[in-house]
Amino acid sequence: MSVVQFMVSLDLSVVNVGLPEIAAALRFDGAGVTWVIHAYALTFGGLLLAGGKAADRYGRRRVLLIGLTLFAAASLAGGFAQEASHLVAARAVQGVGAAAVAPAALALLTETFPSGAARRRAFGVWSATNAAGGALGILIGGLLTEYVSWRWVMFVNAPMALAALGLAWRAVAVRERPERHVSPDIPGALLATGGMTLVVFAIVNSDQGSWTSLPTILGVTLGLVLLVAFVIVEKTTTRDPLVRLGLLTTRSVAGANAYNLLLGAAMASAFYFVSLYLQQVLGHGPASAGAMFLPFTGGVIAGSFLAVRMGASVQPRTLLVIGGVGASLGFAWFGFIGADGSFLADVLGPSVLTGSSFGLCLGPLVSVATIGVRVAEVGVASGLLNSSRQIGAALGLAVFGTAASQRTGATLSRADLADGYALGLWLCAASFALAVLVAVVALPRHRDELPLH
Repeated sequence: MSVVQFMVSLDLSVVNVGLPEIAAALRFDGAGVTWVIHAYALTFGGLLLAGGKAADRYGRRRVLLIGLTLFAAASLAGGFAQEASHLVAARAVQGVGAAAVAPAALALLTETFPSGAARRRAFGVWSATNAAGGALGILIGGLLTEYVSWRWVMFVNAPMALAALGLAWRAVAVRERPERHVSPDIPGALLATGGMTLVVFAIVNSDQGSWTSLPTILGVTLGLVLLVAFVIVEKTTTRDPLVRLGLLTTRSVAGANAYNLLLGAAMASAFYFVSLYLQQVLGHGPASAGAMFLPFTGGVIAGSFLAVRMGASVQPRTLLVIGGVGASLGFAWFGFIGADGSFLADVLGPSVLTGSSFGLCLGPLVSVATIGVRVAEVGVASGLLNSSRQIGAALGLAVFGTAASQRTGATLSRADLADGYALGLWLCAASFALAVLVAVVALPRHRDELPLH
């Protein structure tokens, strides 16, 4: 399951460093190349709830294997893309496959390690590989882009997906699926997916107009109407609900997902800003820019295993507060970057601080969001957690990216670019500061306050 999560996380960042080459090769217009990222994030985030429910209803192993097959096929299609629209479509299909894979994998892990020290160790390993995939994606993408071709940032996913498929086929036991005597909640799935996708689409598309433009307002409004309708349907449906509303009102689940949304907004945006700062301001090539993310990766792995060691004596809520404060300070440190900066002076220190703090958060966050959840709902809880992260990533890239673009202006000098990226990183710091506030206010103080459904 850690290999599966590594692959999914890597695909969120592996294309970042190659965006300039992708834009030139496929003739993307202006900011249109960001849809290579947005297309994946939108379908991934929009379908995660449905993917989690499918895993609970139809079998987690089965959904995992189907998702991996789809992911591999889409990766090959993206690598052979000849037009910008072909690549964006392939990335969207990759997101569909990932939306099946991610909640099924996390549900299997949660089911296998329900509590205790073994659970902390399992989630420590999972967290380290999860975050390392995102960080190493920058390095792998840089090496492939500079020394082979940008097409390999897509091709590289296919052998990983096939290897994960073989591992899952051999390592995951076939379990009996629970009998379902009621029909699936198709209306609820359509409303939830449509609502989340519309809201995020309207926001990320605001860079083509403005926050007050008619398409943006209509998209957000219609999306919210669909989500309200989803809640009404879930309250009244006689079908097997997509999400039992009682799960959403559980303090630990709601608090962990709010924290995760803010974390996703900060981390996805930071990868984007820092990779562009290294290339477009400091002048590094894709490969060297990717290598400069290694200190962050090392920090994440160290922080993840430190969380395992501290987990026996320190409450999960406390670890989330400590990690969130450290990450917020790290991003604020990043906010001092400038046109005359350097890797050693402006990137190395905040990378280590942010990476280790981020690693400290991941295991406790997943544990709080899934512990005590009914076995039949673990897939939905996992899908909800993954969904909040990906929706947060799409929203963060849209909101923070727009703010940075407005700060940069039309001149695009190195100094202007640095100012824009610095503002974006300050917003990442603010996002993590809000996450700390959520942990303090919303999350249970002690393990014995966590729900046991």
